[in-house]
Amino acid sequence: MRTKILKTEQEYNEACERIYSLMNSSDNAIEPDSPEGEEIELLSLLVEKYEREHHQLEAPDPIEAIKFRMEQMNLRQVDIAPLFGGKTRVSEVLHRRRPLTLKMITLLNRYLGIPLESLVSGNEEIELEAEKRDKLLSISSIQEYLKGGRAAMI
Repeated sequence: MRTKILKTEQEYNEACERIYSLMNSSDNAIEPDSPEGEEIELLSLLVEKYEREHHQLEAPDPIEAIKFRMEQMNLRQVDIAPLFGGKTRVSEVLHRRRPLTLKMITLLNRYLGIPLESLVSGNEEIELEAEKRDKLLSISSIQEYLKGGRAAMI
């Protein structure tokens, strides 16, 4: 049983292989308190730590995140146009001729469920403090924003 921190890709691969072999070698379910269960749990923690340190995923490009979500939800540009302020504007954003605005980001997050981190990555102009972000995400704040009460929100 491996009990040391994974430091190399080889050690990481060996730990993954051991987890797979333990899980596939038993015809019965492995009990959590059994030696095999404890080994899997320990190896999983070591693998998770290694992946966090060496295999971090970047947030996707905002436009790619929108297109991916549209595909997932089987939406067309015309379907999401109200979130952008019209058909022309959604086309301009998706073709990278116009940047996302804070209003668009808020609506895309709220109504399509696209994470804020995905929508603001690569956009250095927009930085949200936690308090402002939370306020932006409340339904009443969105309604106020859409009615033109932008100054009161931010």
